[in-house]
Amino acid sequence: MDKALGFQIFSDNPDPTVGAPRVARLRAEMARRGLDGFIIPRADEHQGEYVPPHAERLKWLTGFGGSAGMAIVLKDKAAIFIDGRYTLQVRDQVDMAIFEPQHLVDEPATRWIEENLVHGARLGFDPWLHTAAAAARLRKACERAGAELVPCTDNLVDAIWDDQPQQPFGAVVPHPLDHAGEDHEAKLARVSDTLEHDDVHAAILTQPDSIAWLFNIRGSDVSHTPLPLSFAILHEDGHADLFIDDRKITAETRAHLGNKVTLHAPGRLKEALEELGAAKKEVRLDIASAAEWIHERLKDAGAVIRAGDDPCVLPKARKNDAELAGMRAAHIRDGAAVTRFLAWLDREGPKGGVTEISAARALEGFRADTGALKDLSFDTISGAGPNGAIVHYRVTEATDRPLNPGDIYLVDSGAQYLDGTTDITRTVAIGEPATTPDIADVRDRFTRVLKGHISLAMARFPKGTSGSQLDVLARNALWQAGLDFDHGTGHGVGSYLSVHEGPQRISKLPHNVPLDPGMVVSNEPGFYKTGAYGIRIENLVAVTQPDEIDGGERPMQGFETLTLAPIDRMLIIPDLLSTEERAWLNAYHARVRDTLMPLLPPEDQAWLEQATKAV
Repeated sequence: MDKALGFQIFSDNPDPTVGAPRVARLRAEMARRGLDGFIIPRADEHQGEYVPPHAERLKWLTGFGGSAGMAIVLKDKAAIFIDGRYTLQVRDQVDMAIFEPQHLVDEPATRWIEENLVHGARLGFDPWLHTAAAAARLRKACERAGAELVPCTDNLVDAIWDDQPQQPFGAVVPHPLDHAGEDHEAKLARVSDTLEHDDVHAAILTQPDSIAWLFNIRGSDVSHTPLPLSFAILHEDGHADLFIDDRKITAETRAHLGNKVTLHAPGRLKEALEELGAAKKEVRLDIASAAEWIHERLKDAGAVIRAGDDPCVLPKARKNDAELAGMRAAHIRDGAAVTRFLAWLDREGPKGGVTEISAARALEGFRADTGALKDLSFDTISGAGPNGAIVHYRVTEATDRPLNPGDIYLVDSGAQYLDGTTDITRTVAIGEPATTPDIADVRDRFTRVLKGHISLAMARFPKGTSGSQLDVLARNALWQAGLDFDHGTGHGVGSYLSVHEGPQRISKLPHNVPLDPGMVVSNEPGFYKTGAYGIRIENLVAVTQPDEIDGGERPMQGFETLTLAPIDRMLIIPDLLSTEERAWLNAYHARVRDTLMPLLPPEDQAWLEQATKAV
């Protein structure tokens, strides 16, 4: 990493011209192997959101730099599959003469395979880069087309990627007990008890954040998330096998893991899976996240595969008291940094000279000033004017845009601190918003997004309620005006782990995972006018314990707002807010002011006083 640029690099400019020559080389490799096509997902062996540079095969082949996607290359055609976040971005980064863009949900790869594979075709795939569940869907699609899904022993892209980066060997360190809140041996015992209860002999752990949580360790193998890329097998007796490169393990970490954890080289995983199979063990495997390669090794070896969720996912999501205390402390620290940035932006933005990159760098600088910043939690989305309408916009030197007076500026950012992970979005006007074209529409949309944010923040709901049951609260004010947004309303957030953590979420998509006390989730409705501006207001909230409501008959859970930073009052239409909504906003701003004021320099204190005046 270029340390001069801090934790985010802006020189990685999209280049659509890479597609044609690289696809030609891939097709030559396909022909050499007797394949009619090959699938290239944006994934590594762990199926995580953040992948190391050597696993960015989709980006290398196509130029597409989004965090989710897939390409399928056939002899005479190719398609790239992206979700609603990237419908604009993909056209800027990918050669549309080579790749036909398809929507991952509305136009899934399975349908495209059925419609485009000819009878008898052989479609290759890397079984390390597809989950068992995904591979099963792809196999059925091939069968319906009269074709064959062919597992490859090595990846075809790797065979043609001459300067492919090396695999990472980031050091793995213990995560302090005062932040974890529970000793790793206690976690091993607690989680293994669930295996014993379910009559399962072992569970295969493939998600590095689960491994990091279970063993109270953190790593540095991928950007922005402290993950130790590794695999583990948890046994019903509370012992575990950890498969990780020995070069990552410090003496301190080895001592920390103790005698409950046996370390193995990664290449030993195949043998360990075969031993489970030979002993006819019943093995839990999360087929929605585990690689098809692991599933096939277990099946071929004779193991009894019990499909089930990763047993660490729910306990990891339900933060304990120490983790929640850490999240609160992290958000106060981060809120002060973000508020200093907003005050700086309000002073400097209208003068001219601030760009999307310089703003992102300034924000990182204020976070670095805390002395506690470990990393960003994701690349800052710093979008001015029309760039703000690109939901997951990533600014580069090629796309960097000045922040002009009258612009609507969206900044979505987050930080990693040892005691917590943050994620916050604010949308502000640069200078006097009255100079913005269509300012009446902007204020209307902004206020409707705010109404949705407040409605969700104020929600009370019984135990067992899922995020899909609450999603309408964030959208209703927009729906009443014939408006909507195409991303989820909320995602789970880890404790010094992934900024996107499951299984909880708030979304229109149906799901049955209850919002349990201790879960942290984002509250981020938005609105995007293509070619003009984007609006999003995001805070993180923690699900509270059920408590009684006066006159009620059953206790209700709710949300504790963790994020602390002003919301731009200049873009609000007060008359659109109900009395209750105004009361929430004024109380929130009073809390922001009272909590952050002592942490700010005098000039920023004066700014915060004005920014948090009652509406």
